[in-house]
Amino acid sequence: MPLDFAAYTLSQLPPPPARVLEIGCGPDGGLASTLAAAGYDVLAIDPVAPPGPLYRRVRLEELDEPGPFDTAVAGRVLHHVDPLGPALDKLAGLAPLLILDEFAHERIDDDAADWYRGQYRALTAAGSPPAAPDDLAAWRAAHVGLHPSGLMRAELETRYETRDFQWRPYLYRWLGGHATEGLEAALIDSGALQPIGFRYAGTARGVPSRPARKGTDRSLRSTS
Repeated sequence: MPLDFAAYTLSQLPPPPARVLEIGCGPDGGLASTLAAAGYDVLAIDPVAPPGPLYRRVRLEELDEPGPFDTAVAGRVLHHVDPLGPALDKLAGLAPLLILDEFAHERIDDDAADWYRGQYRALTAAGSPPAAPDDLAAWRAAHVGLHPSGLMRAELETRYETRDFQWRPYLYRWLGGHATEGLEAALIDSGALQPIGFRYAGTARGVPSRPARKGTDRSLRSTS
């Protein structure tokens, strides 16, 4: 999981030792160890979570932990969750603050696919083939069941007040490298590509959340 999502999460969290639930940490453990090192009380869940005291191998719908948590965090998870509404209901009941790293797969249009294909071929020719799909058109055809961003945001809106939202570059994650991120960001700024990734922080409606950590800046938002 990109380090910049860890930094974004830390900028949105209340001060430690707040209790954090990470959903879908995956086999690499997600952000759990980073958050624990920063002083947070972390529980990270996933059916394939790694062993250790920070983790439980369980799905969200199976989680019997009563909480409460101060924050729930999910990196590239919600687009898979079905049914989405009940999952968000459970999260809103467990924690007043939700922090997300997500992407809008429906924004992977022909321009994005063409640019990605060119970058992939260039990296492969240079001897650094990305560990990623080589054809986004084929990837889109194989992932028709993912939730679009409009649905995710609509479901969030019924349960959370938006505290922060940022459109972000995304394809660089598959291609790899900070240089690719900068190029994708420049193309987004010029209007040649749509931003595909997004970050979100929201507070459950009717439930006050604790303030973010002092000394952080939550004012930066993409205008793309």
